[in-house]
Amino acid sequence: MIDLKNCTIGIELGSTRIKAVLIDEKHLPIASGDFEWENQLVNGVWTYALDTVHTGIQACFANLKKDVEAKFGVKLTTVGALGVSAMMHGYLPFDKEGRQLAEFRTWRNTMTGPAAAELTELFGFNIPQRWSIAHLWQAVLKGEDHLPRLDYLTTLAGYIHRRLTGERSVGIGEASGIFPIDSQKLDYDQTMIDKLDAKLAAKGYPWKLRDVLPQVKVAGQAAGTLTPEGAAFLDPAGDLLPGIPLAPCEGDAGTGMAATNSVRARTGNVSAGTSDFAMIVTEKALGVHREIDMVTTPTGLPVAMVHCNNCTSDINAWVNLFAEYSELMGTPVNRGELYTKLFQKAMEGDADCGGLLSFNYLSGEGVTDLDEGRPLFLRQPGAKLSLANFMRTHLLSALATLKIGMDILTDAEQVPIDRLYGHGGYFKTPGVGQRLLSAAVGAPVSVMDTAGEGGPYGMALLAAYLLNKQESETLEDYLDQKVFSDAATVTLMAEPADVEGFNTFLKRYKAALPVEKMATEVF
Repeated sequence: MIDLKNCTIGIELGSTRIKAVLIDEKHLPIASGDFEWENQLVNGVWTYALDTVHTGIQACFANLKKDVEAKFGVKLTTVGALGVSAMMHGYLPFDKEGRQLAEFRTWRNTMTGPAAAELTELFGFNIPQRWSIAHLWQAVLKGEDHLPRLDYLTTLAGYIHRRLTGERSVGIGEASGIFPIDSQKLDYDQTMIDKLDAKLAAKGYPWKLRDVLPQVKVAGQAAGTLTPEGAAFLDPAGDLLPGIPLAPCEGDAGTGMAATNSVRARTGNVSAGTSDFAMIVTEKALGVHREIDMVTTPTGLPVAMVHCNNCTSDINAWVNLFAEYSELMGTPVNRGELYTKLFQKAMEGDADCGGLLSFNYLSGEGVTDLDEGRPLFLRQPGAKLSLANFMRTHLLSALATLKIGMDILTDAEQVPIDRLYGHGGYFKTPGVGQRLLSAAVGAPVSVMDTAGEGGPYGMALLAAYLLNKQESETLEDYLDQKVFSDAATVTLMAEPADVEGFNTFLKRYKAALPVEKMATEVF
């Protein structure tokens, strides 16, 4: 038996899957639902249609309901609290009537170079291409005709949150991927707001930034309740009741931090799925580095973020090819089992991949100055082309760009890291992704038994914090003392040979980057 009013739900719209997780009063995942989807490259823009967003989140919730009823024999009609998360950044503009003014431009796009460079110089603060403000300023630079009608600019999480509650707000971690944050005032940086408003005024638009940006809220603050319209949107079958409190919506970076208990200073996590990123909670302001974003935890602490657009998409493509071959030979395989076996096989390969090399760039990559990507596989004439080396190559390639960015944190900025956790699909096969990440960073890496749950689990925890927190209880203390005090955690340190092998691989990788760049120019 379960008491649904003591449970919370986290829903995350990830790059390839929308997933919902229900957790109980002990913060354990007890039911889930999902929906698979994929972005589309339409007229040169990486996007998702909002109709697909609606269909996907409703199908995901319907599957969660089925799982709850199958396991517990009850209808999912209410919970104590819920929250929504999604991939951060991007551009979703609307007019006063709520009509979408331009296609949803996701984090994956690298079309805002001039705007990002101009804003970085204006603010003295690194503005990456995928940030919402970079997309807005690029639209201004191009004079896009929808801008005079702009009433509201938000992210995917902010859009869904508004559909559920009617509120135009986002959590501070999500907001930190829209516009720079003042961690003392827990709001957008007013000095930077004023600088850009002055430039906007010269353009003659009838709005200022605060008119169109969502309000900023921090973890633990009430962020509205589920309206009757919101309940009908999420659950068209009509079982879900309105009135459920919602936590501030967060980005996948913030939910990853919550899911791995990496919200204190000097802690960090690496999320590895379709994209990968490292989040290190810092004790000081850092210099301006193009490769490093400064975002925040769900409570507003500064976080150094190394974000890479590409991680497992190329691995997924090769696994699908192997699955297709198995079907051709009359022996269909379970995809989950195939991933596990191939990941395990990679650990039999040479530490430096035996002269094989791959670039997993399905799209552009800011860390390595590429506006477009072309997945490539290369091998030296005398290389050992074995299945183990082939798979290890793709697994190391998924971390290579991340390593280039993290070296700036650990070497140039001397940022200390007491704990580093891994989560996301890359770590689902026990001991594999964890050991390879340890080889990349040259430090121990921990993985919790909830690592595969990732963002939706983290969002459910933020909803639980809203529901259960005591007066003045911090999120850091809540996670330490009430969620993760008895968590099953495995910590691994790579062997010296693995570390040396990764460094050899990375040296070849950096040397071959001109090949990747040339590929984008000729093919």
